[in-house]
Amino acid sequence: MPMAPVIPIRRPVPAASVQGSLALHLTPRLDPPETRPATACQRRIDVVSAEPGERMALDRFAHAFLVRATEVASGDRPVTQLLRQSAPRVYEDLARRARLVSAAAGTLPSRGRGRGAVRPVLRTMRTSLVSAGALEASAHVRYGARSRAIAARFEVLDGRWQCVALEWA
Repeated sequence: MPMAPVIPIRRPVPAASVQGSLALHLTPRLDPPETRPATACQRRIDVVSAEPGERMALDRFAHAFLVRATEVASGDRPVTQLLRQSAPRVYEDLARRARLVSAAAGTLPSRGRGRGAVRPVLRTMRTSLVSAGALEASAHVRYGARSRAIAARFEVLDGRWQCVALEWA
C-alpha cells in the first residue's frame, strides 16, 4: 500500500530581532576590569587609632598602590608609576617581575600583554594601622581562575607614605 505524501503545515512565524545570532560576546575585553570601591572591600584591624578621614585616605592609598603593583607585576603598567610610592628595594623587585613576565609573554615591559590577556583584579583587602607611621595590608588578587595573595607594609619615609615591603604568595 503506497503512503500518501506528507504535506507540511506552514504557519507564519514572527522573526525575532536577533534571529540567527547568539547572545554571546566572544571578543576579548580591552577595558580595565571593574573593581569594587576601596571602602567596600576592606576590613580594618587597627592597633592604634587614627582620625576617620585620615584612615580612609590611607586605605585608598594602599588599595590604589596594590592595584597598580599587580598591574606592574603582570606587565600591564610601567613600573615608573610607582617610583615615588616605593622604597628602592620594592621598586627593583617590581621592575624585575615586570621584566620576567614580559619576557615570558614575548612582549616589552609596560606595553601590555595584548588582546585577550587576563588582567588581575584585586578582590579583597585588609589593612591594619600598626603605629602612627606604619600600615600593613594584605590582599587577595584574582588572575582569571587563579588567585594570589599580597602582603605589603607602608611606612612614612621622607614625609610621605611608601611601600617598604611587598611579598607575593
